[in-house]
Amino acid sequence: MKTIVLTLFMLPLLLCSEKNNIKSHTNALESPVILELFTSQGCSSCPPADKLLNEVKGKNVIALSYHVDYWNYIGWKDPFSKEKYSNKQRRYASKFNSSSIYTPQIVVNGKEHFVGSKASVLKQNIEKYSKVTSEQRISIKNVTKSENHIDFNYDITGDISSKNIRIVLVIDERKTSVKRGENRNKELVNSNIVVNEQIFKLDNKSGKGSIEIPEIVNSNEKLSLVMIIENNDLDILTAIQKAV
Repeated sequence: MKTIVLTLFMLPLLLCSEKNNIKSHTNALESPVILELFTSQGCSSCPPADKLLNEVKGKNVIALSYHVDYWNYIGWKDPFSKEKYSNKQRRYASKFNSSSIYTPQIVVNGKEHFVGSKASVLKQNIEKYSKVTSEQRISIKNVTKSENHIDFNYDITGDISSKNIRIVLVIDERKTSVKRGENRNKELVNSNIVVNEQIFKLDNKSGKGSIEIPEIVNSNEKLSLVMIIENNDLDILTAIQKAV
C-alpha cells in the first residue's frame, strides 16, 4: 500500500466552538459536515453518487469530490484524477482497517465511510455529524486571486497542538463528454471537484497562506477554498468554505 505524500502551503479554516445552549439556527457555523467523495469518470456506479453529493451540499455541508486514478486503465483518463487522491483513499482504508478501496465512497468528517450512492445513509450521517461541536475556529481575510494562485491571511482560535491544516481548491462544476470507458458516450456533470490540495502541520494561530491554481482550471469557472483542521488520525475537527 502506497503512502500518501501531500505538500502544502498554509490556508485557513473556519470553525466555531458550540456550547450546549447555542440555538439551532447558529449550528451551521458551529459544526460543518465534511463529505469527501472518492469518484471517477471511468466508473459507471459513480454518476448517481456525484449527483447526490451535489444535492446535499449547503451552508452546513461541505462537499468535496476526489477523482482517483485507478479507473483510468479501462480506456478513459479522468482529467481530474490524481494518484495522490488514490493514495489519500488508501490512507483512509488503512485507518478503517479495510483491505480494499472502492468507488463511489463517501468519508464523513474523516471518521466513517459508506457507498456514496446510498441516500438514506448519507442523510443519517449528515444529521449525526451536524450535532458535533468543535473548539477550533478559523477566520479568513484579505483573500486575493491572481492568474495562477490565491493568497490569504488567517487567524485560528482554540487548541492547535498536534493538528494539521488542509487547504483545498475546488471547481464548482464542469461538464465532460466521456468518449471511452464505462461511461462512454455520456456527458457527465461533476461538481465540487478537488483540483489542488495542500496539507501541513499547524504551528501558528495566524499567518499567511497561498495555493496554486492549476492549469486545468478555466478562467470563467467558479472556485472556492475549503480549509480543514484535522488531527493526526485524519479526524476532521472543523472546516470552512469560501468562494474566491
